[in-house]
Amino acid sequence: MATSCPTLPFDEARWIIRIRRIFDEEIEVYEDQPICVFDVPKPLLSTKPEAYIPQLVALGPYHHCREELCDMERYKLSAAKRAQSHLPGMDFQRLVDVFTKLEHLVRAHYHRHLNLSNEALGWMMAIDVSFLLEFLQTFSKNNGNQQRALQRIPSRMSHLVDPSRRTSSHSMLLRDVVMLENQVPLFLLLKVIESWCSTAAAQPPAQSVLSSMLVGFFQEVSTFRGIGRPCTDANRHVHLLDFLYSNMVPRCTEESHGTEEGGDESCHDHRKSTLNSVMDLLVSRGSKIVSVIVDFLLRVLLKFIASLPCLSVLGEPIEQLTQHAAETSGGTPGAQDKDRSPLLEEIAVPSVAELAYTGVRFCPTVGDLSMVDFCPATATLHLPVIGVDVNSEVVLRNLVAYEAAAGLGPLVLARYVELMNGIIDTEEDARMLRECGVVLNYLKSDREVAELWNGMTRSVRLTRVPALDKVIDDLNRHYGGCWKVRVRTFVKARLLGSRELLACVAVVLLFLFVALQAFCVLRGCVPISYGMASRKFGAS
Repeated sequence: MATSCPTLPFDEARWIIRIRRIFDEEIEVYEDQPICVFDVPKPLLSTKPEAYIPQLVALGPYHHCREELCDMERYKLSAAKRAQSHLPGMDFQRLVDVFTKLEHLVRAHYHRHLNLSNEALGWMMAIDVSFLLEFLQTFSKNNGNQQRALQRIPSRMSHLVDPSRRTSSHSMLLRDVVMLENQVPLFLLLKVIESWCSTAAAQPPAQSVLSSMLVGFFQEVSTFRGIGRPCTDANRHVHLLDFLYSNMVPRCTEESHGTEEGGDESCHDHRKSTLNSVMDLLVSRGSKIVSVIVDFLLRVLLKFIASLPCLSVLGEPIEQLTQHAAETSGGTPGAQDKDRSPLLEEIAVPSVAELAYTGVRFCPTVGDLSMVDFCPATATLHLPVIGVDVNSEVVLRNLVAYEAAAGLGPLVLARYVELMNGIIDTEEDARMLRECGVVLNYLKSDREVAELWNGMTRSVRLTRVPALDKVIDDLNRHYGGCWKVRVRTFVKARLLGSRELLACVAVVLLFLFVALQAFCVLRGCVPISYGMASRKFGAS
């Protein structure tokens, strides 16, 4: 499957003319404008290409000349002609001219060199932006704008731009709109809306109109529930995918490692409410005391068993078991664990079913990624409520791709995806998270939710994310410190898999059998089976 347009022949004359214009006319090349539309990293693209390559419509220059997407051109032209009706006294060519004058600013947003003429780029952007705005109007929270959109869209396009958002084509179009390689600069949308508002009386400000669209779009696409009203300032977001990322991955989560106290105050408010609860505090203190007592008694019992002569073979494994218990029950991890980077290997974290086996409770929290937290005192894992539907995988994959390509700091979202991939292994894990309210499943079954997360394996570099790394370490420490887990692991590794121990057990059973026989001989008791056989022999 082609990932982009085929390479166009290089026009040397046009290239030289463009370079001379930049030098002779002193055209600004916008060196301060950071690149924001990237190619999807190849490791990600190879895992599932259809999640990153537009399947229905091309927006912007990256996939513009793909033949399989050309059928949408007539729909985009139709949207452009309807956009022209909003410009009384101004034809569409004037809008193209505005975009053409912004050519270098538009080019500065893209990572690739765009082998297009100024006029071709201006026409392309004007048409694509008009189509995108018509699509975004279906999400507008302004009833008046939505009603006007309903009246303008012809019936033959209702399956694509569907205000009820129920058709499969509308979902496909929505997935294409959030793809990284299909992004267009957000300031161009604002330019078109400003042209609309400037030609009509009693129109709301352009920023207000765009904000209404973005709010509805965010509520439809965002996977995390209950985040609240997003920031819709077009000057702070470069395109739609950046708008989604900025509101789903808060700055406090990325910088929480800078100041531990400040990070805890801003990102873990729910932990404060838990600690302020007197009942929870008493329960946690009581559980700690009971745990210490049980650990001490069990260690003494294991030491006594290992001291028995016939069970001396158990000495070494019991010593390892009690040593591991001392390490995992401590408040701080060992120096080796502290210095080990989480990037050296994939995240190793128990599944939901395994955590529930050790008494971990899963608490849904309303908010963004700053809500991820584990409270060891109450054995409660706090996770943000996430809705999973047919669009969630494409949205998450492209957000992770943008995070990796843009270099926005620690890969917080990628780390969260790794965490969810680690704790959801089977259909049972997905079912448990759904029943406790962490996952809102809009798919057909829990199996599809498990397959979605299991398919999103790590394919990009990972960096340290202190808040999430601490959650992973605490989960592993809690799971490894549980006596049920240690005993079960001990039985499987040392009891069932040890030939020496099986031989020892056989010797002990033989010894007990001989002792029982000796006791019966000394007391003069006769086994029942032996007495019955003797009577039968005498009778014969």
